[in-house]
Amino acid sequence: MIKIADEETKKLAIAAADIRYLLERGYRRDSSIRFTSDHYRLGKNDRFILARTVFSPDTSVKRRKKKLKCEELKGKTLLIDGYNVLITLESILQGERTWVADDSFIRDIRGLFRNHSNDKITYETVEEMLSFLVMSEVKKATILLDTQMKHSGELAALIRKRMKDLSISGDARTSKHTDYGLKNCDSSYVVATADGIIIDAVKSVVDVPGCISRKLSNRQI
Repeated sequence: MIKIADEETKKLAIAAADIRYLLERGYRRDSSIRFTSDHYRLGKNDRFILARTVFSPDTSVKRRKKKLKCEELKGKTLLIDGYNVLITLESILQGERTWVADDSFIRDIRGLFRNHSNDKITYETVEEMLSFLVMSEVKKATILLDTQMKHSGELAALIRKRMKDLSISGDARTSKHTDYGLKNCDSSYVVATADGIIIDAVKSVVDVPGCISRKLSNRQI
């Protein structure tokens, strides 16, 4: 469910309820979102939020069943959707608004995938992600980064170095077909992503940004 924090979000929650109503009755998702957004005269960002967070009950249930708890990763082999995880983590670390979607995965609306550049917050985010992997005692982790992203090769090299420093077994590499590799990976992998299409295609998933967000919240108590 979308968390209600202010009047804007309350309006979004009402629109989300209408979309779920339409989805439950068999209407197409894109049409339901467009119709409802037009009805409430929502702006571009609000429409994007709804598209990222509202799903049919059936879809949400199926995705939740695939999702491992943060404490269930010990001894597991992870395949990480690099930019999907890192960009959401950047939003969390910078205090930007994120949403817990109907399927229970945390998502943001930065939309920076094609314009992302490595900076101080990126390196801090990498450290948080790798620290989580160490704490989780994963058996092995492979981070895939989209080749078309600016300086993805440099970021992969940095992650490989830090993985070696922290004695994390695995690799970080770029790929021209990241989504294909994730969707068609061996069923023994736990895939770390919030990409719905990928979640629907794989056997088991984990919400790494969600796990780290919870850890950071506990740290602040």
